[in-house]
Amino acid sequence: MRTNFSKMLKSNGAIRLQFSVYEVRNTKRIINNLMSKIEAYAKHFTADDSVILFDIEAEKLTKYGNAIHRDQDVVYFLNNKHKSLYF
Repeated sequence: MRTNFSKMLKSNGAIRLQFSVYEVRNTKRIINNLMSKIEAYAKHFTADDSVILFDIEAEKLTKYGNAIHRDQDVVYFLNNKHKSLYF
């Protein structure tokens, strides 16, 4: 069940920050759809499971370490002649 739950989160835009910690940044509509899917899973949760959702405004987040790079745009260049990928 946990593996399916994790796959569902990732397929809905969640980024795994740690083993059981995910971050989702998306539109309100997508977040609401994800919340509905979590509700569907809730009936399968046991006493060993714990799901906590934090709704935090992006402006109020403080990030350190490699987390500061997650919100930056990444540009990829592919050199087909040499089969090289540049970041």
